[in-house]
Amino acid sequence: MAATRKQKLLRQHRRDKRIAMLMVFVALLVIGVTVSIWLVPLLLVLGWIAHEAWFADHLFYSPQEDYRYEFPPDVLQIGGRIEGSRLQLAGDVPEADTLILMVQLEATWLGCLRDPRVYIGGDRQDFERGARGRRYLNLSGQQEAMRAGSLRFDSRYCRLGSEVKLYAMRNPDYTQRRVLIIAPHADDAELAAFGVYSHASEVAIVTLTQGEIEADNYRRLGLDSAAAARLKGRLRTWGSLAVPLWGGVSQQHCVQLGYYCLQLPAMEAMPERVFGSRESSEADIRTVRAHNPLQLPGDRDGQPTWQNLQADLRILLAHFRPEVVVTPHPELDPHADHVAATRALHQAIEEGEWKPATLLLYANHLHDNDRWPMGPAGCGIALPPAIEPLPADRLWSPTLDAETRLDKAMALAMQHDLQVPLPLKKRLRRSIQRILAGRRWPTTGDDEFFRKAVRRHELFWVRER
Repeated sequence: MAATRKQKLLRQHRRDKRIAMLMVFVALLVIGVTVSIWLVPLLLVLGWIAHEAWFADHLFYSPQEDYRYEFPPDVLQIGGRIEGSRLQLAGDVPEADTLILMVQLEATWLGCLRDPRVYIGGDRQDFERGARGRRYLNLSGQQEAMRAGSLRFDSRYCRLGSEVKLYAMRNPDYTQRRVLIIAPHADDAELAAFGVYSHASEVAIVTLTQGEIEADNYRRLGLDSAAAARLKGRLRTWGSLAVPLWGGVSQQHCVQLGYYCLQLPAMEAMPERVFGSRESSEADIRTVRAHNPLQLPGDRDGQPTWQNLQADLRILLAHFRPEVVVTPHPELDPHADHVAATRALHQAIEEGEWKPATLLLYANHLHDNDRWPMGPAGCGIALPPAIEPLPADRLWSPTLDAETRLDKAMALAMQHDLQVPLPLKKRLRRSIQRILAGRRWPTTGDDEFFRKAVRRHELFWVRER
């Protein structure tokens, strides 16, 4: 499973880090004995600063590996070259909404200290420090500049190979179809698809869990652990129902199912068993369902079981009758609840009466790179690392104008879980990286998702059923 691979990569990363720390300790011991003991604390401080500046990222693969993408055979491919900062294609720029350019990228020596970046017209897309190999730039929204021959490519801290290949993909405008968004937690819909749902003509959002765990921040209010978790669950429930109104989605089209955070995989394994909250001491999902626009099967007994979740989803599919369902990518997004959410959706579709035609898959988390999308807020989204081959899906990458990006940032600012103050260690790390690595964070919010999610593009993998 995706989560298992994530844990394996994390264990390997921690093991390698322990070995490196042991080697550093031995080296410092030798220096202290043979040179001067007073050098040791100075070197420790310098070493910690270097770690925070350049080695604190969770990157569970070599940045010198190729990304391995395949696309469906009907995707148009056009060879070309980058000559004198201009893109020269072997054919005309096609009519397509999503354009992906495969390039060979190699970081310079400065690209081991600063994030390599490529400037494409008014856009910028960043990559891993020390990157070398096949990468995929997102040119969606740049069609007119490409046709006019005015699109320029510039790079900093890296070099681009001259040979490129353009993948052109055509999709219907999914915002003009009936859309249902599956959000495992409050804020997942905003992170992945605020631009889509704020422009959709007919959309509904279904949030599966209360998201009540990891509520230590609320204990400052004088609450014990269970009460803090209950408060957090209520606040995130409110967010899942209220925040979509900022994007034009009425409460009549928002549903909170009230299952419990990180319990979905266990529920799937034992469909008849009740799985209450790990932290709030609650086991009745009806406590947060009072404002739902329709009665659901789980309302009868309030039990958090997989059977109730399946019954709820089947009724919701039949009620909203979506042509398109937006849901987490089961191969890319490793969060256990995200994987289980999409599995629950698949089962409900197979066993229910309503069969949507299209799934749009999103990734709010990654297995092996906790900074993707890399670079500052407001920039484009290059394709994420795919070190192991993924299913050959078509892509849809709608563009967000400046007004929509600001609205998306404000929608995230309304989510209580994204307003937790940064701990001192992270603030120090950001200050060090700002000075030494040249990184920047937005002023809209401190949480990393304000940088990662508020972008020029949103990105979905398209699977037709």
